[in-house]
Amino acid sequence: RFATSDSVSGWEKVCAAAPANARTAWDRITSDPRHRDDRQHPLRGSLGTRTVNGVEMEQWQYEVTSGGRLWYCIDDKRRTIWLTDAMPGHPKATE
Repeated sequence: RFATSDSVSGWEKVCAAAPANARTAWDRITSDPRHRDDRQHPLRGSLGTRTVNGVEMEQWQYEVTSGGRLWYCIDDKRRTIWLTDAMPGHPKATE
């Protein structure tokens, strides 16, 4: 699910820039959202949690390309992944 309207447009941009990588990312995120490797890991510090629909959740990142990122929250209660941000380029918030 999309947490924001910006994540919808960002997802479309990521898909246009790297369709095969976006598909792989989506499959990995939805099948094993807490898998840790070089591409998929929890965000740290103030980015490590985010409130979605009034519920604070842990926020993770998947590196779609060398610059492109997907940020998502894991809603264990609803068994849902919330896409919070999708960026075809490197996010400035992590610099």
